[in-house]
Amino acid sequence: MELPEEMADELARIAEAFEIRDVNEAALIGLADWIARRKSELDDRDPAQRYFINEALDQLAGRKRE
Repeated sequence: MELPEEMADELARIAEAFEIRDVNEAALIGLADWIARRKSELDDRDPAQRYFINEALDQLAGRKRE
């Protein structure tokens, strides 16, 4: 994984503080946490707003079939 040096250094300090074996594992843990929080935010939205992208993709797929 390529990260800016400053971010890699900070991630290495975090990994060490939490006794995580390496920077890549720390990055994956952080990414998983971010995804979980983002999913939670999306789940809390109004269903009409939550699925607008899926509806747009369905419409596009329907146009391609025609």
